Amino acid sequence: MQVESQRPGWRGPPKPQLGPKITFIGAGSTVFAKNLLGDILLQPALQDSRIFLYDIDAERLFTSQIVAHRICDTLGATAGVTATLDLEEALDGAQYVISMIQVGGYRPCTVTDFDLPKTFGLRQTIADTLGIGGIMRALRTIPVQLDMVRAMERLCPDALHLNYANPMAMNCWALTRASPIRTIGLCHSVPHTLAELAQDIGVPVERIDYLVAGINHMAFYLKLQAEGEDLYPRLHQVIAQGRVPAHNRVRYDMLTRLGYFVTESSEHFAEYVPWFIKQGQADLIAKYNIPLDEYPRRCESQIAEWQHLSTVLTDPDIPLKVTQSIEYGAHIINAMQTGVPTLVYANVPNTGLITNLPEGCCVEVPCLIDGNGVQPVAVGALPPQLAALMQTNINVQALTVEAALTGKREHIYHAAMLDPHTAAELNLDQIWQLVDAMLIAHQDWLPRV
Repeated sequence: MQVESQRPGWRGPPKPQLGPKITFIGAGSTVFAKNLLGDILLQPALQDSRIFLYDIDAERLFTSQIVAHRICDTLGATAGVTATLDLEEALDGAQYVISMIQVGGYRPCTVTDFDLPKTFGLRQTIADTLGIGGIMRALRTIPVQLDMVRAMERLCPDALHLNYANPMAMNCWALTRASPIRTIGLCHSVPHTLAELAQDIGVPVERIDYLVAGINHMAFYLKLQAEGEDLYPRLHQVIAQGRVPAHNRVRYDMLTRLGYFVTESSEHFAEYVPWFIKQGQADLIAKYNIPLDEYPRRCESQIAEWQHLSTVLTDPDIPLKVTQSIEYGAHIINAMQTGVPTLVYANVPNTGLITNLPEGCCVEVPCLIDGNGVQPVAVGALPPQLAALMQTNINVQALTVEAALTGKREHIYHAAMLDPHTAAELNLDQIWQLVDAMLIAHQDWLPRV
């Protein structure tokens, strides 16, 4: 059913539109939805789109609907906006489906992902991509997304699914294995990191020519140049001159060890490997400035800020600023609708794209987008040390996906025992006990495994 209200801002059902139907799943993430909606409606070819907003939280959904109408008013767009609590209505006839869900939310699930492992001495920073937190988030999320793509198979079989939900690689791998629906995963780590590096070395972003490849949150800049100049020596100068930003010590250290710079933040990377977070080694944590429990702090801050943000975004007396974000979603939709090509970085199945990573795993590579759709670019073989490091993460992804798709409980334990950080901190008995405890704590959010 559609969300109806007599509050200010309600306009009633949208008028029929001719543009593409773009559906937001998890539209109650108002700030992120606002950024993506703004990106879409800033594109002239998309200003008459039919926007459908879906969420299970009616209050947040209504807030996002008001914000969507305000974006239309600000930009003079003629898009129709429909908010609905009915998933099938949201998906029926959609051409693009954007997923940004977080199953279980901050409370109780994310809190459990941090607090329960902590009782075993296992500390985390973000816990949304790998590690015991990433494993549990995947087991919660994949079944919900599978239900969604199966509905898409009936209601919009030709739609493109743009996934923003983490754990990105596990979700996308599972969906592409289980469904013919076209799914690509989108993450902003590549442009975010590029902006940081440009600032560190004093070279404008627009001058930098680069090539990135790998897996989500562990891809590397294989090429970093400006007008033919290799920029890696400048990054090494940042280290030599003592200018490494305090928040980026882990990644610059890995540059010295591996020879390439990784795309995701130091706080993320620290929990994908066994070297930086150690029980009883406060000096190591301090040396690398690792923010333990960082994601809960961010969530608490966002929750505290929500009421203020929702008021600001929905208040008609406060001007709404709509600017282009660095997200790829709108560029993809615009390129497919207009045929005007664009290049983005996306997470797609490895069909020979990276030759020294497993076939079928989820890889992050450049993709050409135009009227022909998504066309991933083959990269070839990665430097062997990078491929070897990625394989340690792919092992965990593969076993988690196997558990989610087959229901074989034993693979959850296998995934945890092969996780680099978990294995570095806990013995096998502790890992088994932790998985048992996590499955009990999350039982209301998991299918029977």
